[in-house]
This record gives sequence, structure tokens and C-alpha cells, in this order.
Amino acid sequence: MKTGYRLPEVTFHTRVRDDSIGGPNPFRWQDVTTADYFAGKRVVLFSLPGAFTPTCSTYQLPGFENGFADFAAQGIDAIYCMSVNDSFVMNQWAKAQGLTNVQVIPDGSGEFTRRMGMLVRKDNLGFGLRSWRYAAVVNDGVVEAWFEEPGLCDNHGEDPYGVSSPETVLNWLVDANKEQAA
Repeated sequence: MKTGYRLPEVTFHTRVRDDSIGGPNPFRWQDVTTADYFAGKRVVLFSLPGAFTPTCSTYQLPGFENGFADFAAQGIDAIYCMSVNDSFVMNQWAKAQGLTNVQVIPDGSGEFTRRMGMLVRKDNLGFGLRSWRYAAVVNDGVVEAWFEEPGLCDNHGEDPYGVSSPETVLNWLVDANKEQAA
């Protein structure tokens, strides 16, 4: 994926709370499209190898969650966290992380990630197909800035993290906004 490219149009199969259902599991399926998430908004999208994994749970997701106000001050409307995990897993991870600012997007089939060119095999870790770690600033569905970890390949021996960190993305936004103001 490169700056200036439009995000692929896919349908995400999500589970949303619906108290009218009642019972111990009041959730229903709701299909949400790429346009539903991205049209008319300037957002940060970051994708990672898996919910509940160490780097994702300790650094990347909490960094975006805790820094939301700083991103909003730079003109970001929403922050989305995507992973090739199903909606059940993503919802439980969001709950376990106490998310209030970052919205999770389940790419359970990996279709969006594949069409982004970021689907990799992580069989060496027993993960199967997963997303390579990246982040993007997306404006109305078009990639404005792209932050991809180095070494994109199947069964990479490491899990690079830094290029797609919240700090890197926020620094880019601050600099971009300064340039626009000048």
C-alpha cells in the first residue's frame, strides 16, 4: 500500500451489543463496510499480528488508546485497531484492555489485510495467516501516510515494532500540520 491509494472495499463481520436481545450474551451480527468506517473521516488505522499478543497488548494498543487526545488535537476523528482475528476475539481483547477511545475492527477472514498486501504467514509461531504490522493515516478512505515495519515476509523470525508506533504516527501528524500551517 502506498500514499494516495484508496483502501479496499470489504465487509467486516462484527458483533455488537444489543440489550434488546437479553440473556447473558446480548450481541448480534452486524456487517460494517470499509466506507462505514472511513468515509468522510480522517483516521489512524493500525494493524497488528494478533489480539492478546505481547507487543500489541503492552505497547501498541495502549499507546494509541492513551494518546487519543493528542491524535484528536491533530485532526484525527477516530483510531482503529485491526487484526486478522474474529469479532469474538477482538471484542474480548478490547474489553480486557479497557478500550474507550480505540475501536477494534475484526478482519476475521483476512480479506482486507490480503487486499492491502499485508497478509503474511506466521506458521513458525503457530499463528497461521496474520497481518504484518503497519499503521496509516487515512483521509476519507485514501492513505495519506503509511508506516510499515521493515522486513515484510512470511514466517519472519522477529516481530519488528517502531515504525508503526503511536509516537511515530503522532510525530508525523504534528510535522504535517506544521507544514500545512506554514
